[in-house]
Amino acid sequence: MPVSPVKQRSIHVKTRRSLFGIAVALFAAVLISVAVQGQAPPAATGVISGVVQGATGPEAGVWVIAETKDLPTNFIKIVVTNDQGRFLLPELPNATYNVWVRGYGLLDSKPQPLKPGAASVTLRVNPAKTPQEAAQVYPGNYWLSMLEPPATSMFPGTGPQGNGVGVAMQSQSHWINSIKSDCNFCHQLGNKLTRSVDHVFKAKPELKTHAEAWEWRLGTGVRGNSMYGVLTNQGPSSALKVYSDWTERIAKGEVPATTPPRPSGLERNLVLTLWDVGDDHSFMHDLSSTDKNRPSVNPNGPIYAVSAGHGSLVVLDPKTNSTDEIEIPTRAPRADVPSRFPRPNRPSLWWGDTHLWANPPYNPADPHNPMLDSKGRVWMTSKIRPNADASWCYDPANKFAAWFPLRNSGRQASYFDPKTKQFVLIDTCYATHHLQFDNDANETVYFNELSGPIVGWIDTKVYDETKDEQKAVGWCGQVVDTNGDGRITAPPWNRITARGESILYSGDTTGAPAPGGRPAGAGPVAGAGGGPDGKLDTMVSFSLYGVVPSPVDNSVWGVAERFPGYLVRVDRGNNPPQSCMTEIYKVPEPGYDPRGVDIDTNGVVWTALAASSHLASFDRRKCKPITGPRKVDGSECPEGWTLYQTTGPKLKGTNVPADFHYYNWVDQHNVLGLGANKPIANGSNSDSLLVLDPQTRQWTTLRVPYPLGFYSRGLDGRIDNANGGWKGRALYANYGTHFVWHIEGGKGTKGKVVKFQLRPDPLAN
Repeated sequence: MPVSPVKQRSIHVKTRRSLFGIAVALFAAVLISVAVQGQAPPAATGVISGVVQGATGPEAGVWVIAETKDLPTNFIKIVVTNDQGRFLLPELPNATYNVWVRGYGLLDSKPQPLKPGAASVTLRVNPAKTPQEAAQVYPGNYWLSMLEPPATSMFPGTGPQGNGVGVAMQSQSHWINSIKSDCNFCHQLGNKLTRSVDHVFKAKPELKTHAEAWEWRLGTGVRGNSMYGVLTNQGPSSALKVYSDWTERIAKGEVPATTPPRPSGLERNLVLTLWDVGDDHSFMHDLSSTDKNRPSVNPNGPIYAVSAGHGSLVVLDPKTNSTDEIEIPTRAPRADVPSRFPRPNRPSLWWGDTHLWANPPYNPADPHNPMLDSKGRVWMTSKIRPNADASWCYDPANKFAAWFPLRNSGRQASYFDPKTKQFVLIDTCYATHHLQFDNDANETVYFNELSGPIVGWIDTKVYDETKDEQKAVGWCGQVVDTNGDGRITAPPWNRITARGESILYSGDTTGAPAPGGRPAGAGPVAGAGGGPDGKLDTMVSFSLYGVVPSPVDNSVWGVAERFPGYLVRVDRGNNPPQSCMTEIYKVPEPGYDPRGVDIDTNGVVWTALAASSHLASFDRRKCKPITGPRKVDGSECPEGWTLYQTTGPKLKGTNVPADFHYYNWVDQHNVLGLGANKPIANGSNSDSLLVLDPQTRQWTTLRVPYPLGFYSRGLDGRIDNANGGWKGRALYANYGTHFVWHIEGGKGTKGKVVKFQLRPDPLAN
């Protein structure tokens, strides 16, 4: 249903105005590039150029940074010097900039105030006097590489009465998987704030040891319960020993064993543009600039990010260098829509007992992931109501509910139309997390649940024509053809639960208690010896972290983080849900922990293995022919996998890099200029995007050196002008950390949108 008018929130204003108290004209001014063509300021064409001079000569491969607060929002441009130490900062709006240099092995130079068009300048820098000074600007993964996980001999853990390692930790890989996907999941590890406990001692002077400081900090703030749960799972005594050993050695002056290489080759052609967005406690999850299948949609238009903590759509206009927030409405009264963010367990070291992102005062819409469609509408996953589903979600008269009845969903869907300035809210029976558009004629948009096995979709053509969510919304569970008849037969099915238990399923995926305490629809364990019945198909239950439709067939691919990780392929067939068929493929050693998922134009699936620090491809065309019953353990088609490990420093005593890859993206349309279908991993712990050339297995590192703490969750690519060369195309990502006060600058720092461009050489204008 449409909801209008929208509510808008200036980034300079801390209080929120009434939803109906703002004029449409004010919003139109913010989105002037969409609503009013031809009135934006002229394109920025100013340049600042010169040379960086070090103690022994020109400095190659260092960053020149120009920052100004003269524009409507803080603006930063960053370039890299060439082999002769020369630089050119292009496309600068008219303003006064503080211009300075950062580079590995150097001290940051003193900023100089400069304006575009000034004569060529010489920026002078000095070498760092000590290894400790030099290491202050290293990315977080270099510092994290100093951390030493428990030795392999400590596993499996035997608990508090044994070796102190948690009994859930079956191997060193399990432990590394925990620190990456349970800790890195929310923020960088190794940045200045996390590699020190000085601020903990300052706040709690009664704490005397690093182990005591770590125990306290892991229980603080809105994520304190989660962090302390991780500590308990890892085994408190052994984990605290690992963490305190790390920070004690750093406090005594130890530095990373290796030095990051300076940018070289193509990396020196990088141009970065950064804009401030949100405020000093925004949790900005992700952004979108265009339709992924049609990257020329919304040319030169606004960039849209979602703020999960504030329940808002954040809008950046790159033409006017201005930004604002629009609150996302809910269908139910806001007080009835639950927030997923808990109260602080212990007071935050930064915000005390303030309940950040609570409902109230913050909007509970909790958007997670935005995507544009071909019409330029911004689709999002967002909460519109309480968790209990409407009756049509489990009414057998609905064909999807007849096969896969659903009773709860924690997040639904919405879209914002910049032309009408309205939000439209759409109910879904399944929970929503990530979304991706198919390239089909109906522009179907797919969703994964995160905490459940359902792959859901909205047929946007049907919805646009009927405005009937019950007609447009569909979903499938995960059923594998284990009886080998080439189709999925109706229930009953074997059901393999997330814990590996085998029960007989006859009609309710919710597991709601039935008389006698058995899961609803569950009969006795089937088959001889309590195993599954070979005459039946089998329902599995892999919670999916991401989902992507294939451009070459009817399948939808998802990733499951259940250790060591799985790809799940759901083929809708031509008559879902009864035609839906699932295949399972397990990540091979030494890889584990798939989080991101994307696909190239040939149907090859790419997934970032966040914890083992690989980018992995799976090509189903390489699978040997499979006939007869399909397997549910993921052991089919090991020949389809190829693993590419990233090249950063490794955790002490292991072969696992210290980087973390929150997600990944495939440049299907050659937006970056390095070729179509190049896969890119988010270097979320290394201030970077990592571009892979699968043919050469070489990586190109696109580093964001300032402010330190660039933690990206996703990325996006847009072509503004196909004939405009490097200036007509760009990638976009944002600082997606939960805690923006972890970024260089500390509390008061705002999140940022980052634009990545590769020009033909470091001096191109």
